[in-house]
Amino acid sequence: MFALVDCNSFYCSCERVFNPALEGKPVIVMSNNDGCAIALTEEAKQYVPMASPIHEHMDAIRKHGIQLFSSNYTLYADMSRRVYEVLSDFTPDIEQYSIDESFLSFDGFK
Repeated sequence: MFALVDCNSFYCSCERVFNPALEGKPVIVMSNNDGCAIALTEEAKQYVPMASPIHEHMDAIRKHGIQLFSSNYTLYADMSRRVYEVLSDFTPDIEQYSIDESFLSFDGFK
């Protein structure tokens, strides 16, 4: 048996861990140099498309109170490591696919 673990809106979720007031609010994490939207919460997806230039959506961002964050890859790598550590409590047979996705094998799991 295999499992795929894929964290939802991972970069945004990491920002929410350290700022719980963001829970339930629209959040966007921007690319290097803050040019494009690279991670969006469900609340933000209805107003700004993924990978779109932020400057094209500033009216919607202001109108809907969307919180913008510069990408913080040090934070995301640390949080990814923490998720991996939790997953390794369930099985040692893990293949990390990306910063927020892993495949787990549960062969012999009872």
